Amino acid sequence: MEKTIQDHLVNALDDLTTDKLKKFKNKLVDRKQEPRVRRSDVEKVEYTTELVNLLTDTYTTRTAVQVALEVLRTIGCNQVAQNLEAATGGGCPALQAPVQNVPPPSAAGYDLPDTSAMLIPSSEQFKQDIISKKGQEIYPVLDKGVRKRLALLINNVEFDCKRKKRNGAQKDQENMEKLLRALGYDVVKHTDLSGREMDDAIKTFAGRSEHAESDSTFVVIMSHGQRDKISGIHHGPDNPDDFLPVDNIFNHLNTANCPALLNKPKVILIQACRGGKAGGTWVPDSHSDEEPDLEGDDSYEHNEKDFISLLSCTPEAKAYRDPVNGALFIGFLVQVFNAKAHEDHVEELFRQIMRHFEQFGCGQVKQMVCKDRGSMPKLFYLFPGL
Repeated sequence: MEKTIQDHLVNALDDLTTDKLKKFKNKLVDRKQEPRVRRSDVEKVEYTTELVNLLTDTYTTRTAVQVALEVLRTIGCNQVAQNLEAATGGGCPALQAPVQNVPPPSAAGYDLPDTSAMLIPSSEQFKQDIISKKGQEIYPVLDKGVRKRLALLINNVEFDCKRKKRNGAQKDQENMEKLLRALGYDVVKHTDLSGREMDDAIKTFAGRSEHAESDSTFVVIMSHGQRDKISGIHHGPDNPDDFLPVDNIFNHLNTANCPALLNKPKVILIQACRGGKAGGTWVPDSHSDEEPDLEGDDSYEHNEKDFISLLSCTPEAKAYRDPVNGALFIGFLVQVFNAKAHEDHVEELFRQIMRHFEQFGCGQVKQMVCKDRGSMPKLFYLFPGL
């Protein structure tokens, strides 16, 4: 059986002599940082397993390792500390900013999103109550027995430049596919595509006949990126043009190019950095100086409508990823959808994801997800399970 972090902590403390263990306990209660371990609680401890339980009860499991490493080095047990750090990864794998693929500032004390829970299904009574109360305010949702829902999932992990490998992205793919299938979507998957291949994949997906019998779609793309571009696997100094413009996603799925999704929700989720600098601002949409002709044909439809997108970070910012557990964005998204999709509409779910990032504390690591190009005039309830 694979050892847990608690097992490694017990092993480390068992390696201490009686005198060193006493020094460890004294230094532990002398720490000034909150939360503090009370001396009276330490004095009651007889076994190292009890001391580890006290550590993990006082702190998070990952932070308990950080505290143990600090105290071990303070009392001169550097080899024991080195062994513990090697066994646990320091308690918390370093978050990575995908563009640089390097660890960010100190990440001690953070808790990663919990993606282990199952998606909670909606009840038929809740669905009927919402339809009764809100009627025309919500998008129609077809019964699962007659609809053919499709979702597109593109995940770039391996790049020509080996140091750009997106460690942890496999976990994101697993989590997203599980969520989408639980929401009733058949998932079309692609891995490790160039910019042109991503564009072709979206274009082909937009042409799928199943959309005519669907009520909505999801498109999820995970890769490196820039402000308005998503990197293909060949992107680099020698191939700077290997990217997918974000505009192309919307263009391929708009009314002109994907009429089967007319008046149906289209949810776009993008996990990618949008730069590494601060101070960027949005630019206004391009426009024509000509006056619009208001006498249009009644058969015209809005060319871009019923979209909602959530991007993993704000313009010019980084999006962080744990190299074992995956991206913060995907993690919090899955956590919120699993817990709340049975009773909240998609825009409210997005707000709750934003709240997680607002409250997330991890040293100097700051990230805020960003809604973009929202054109949904109605509320989109997923009614999972129905």
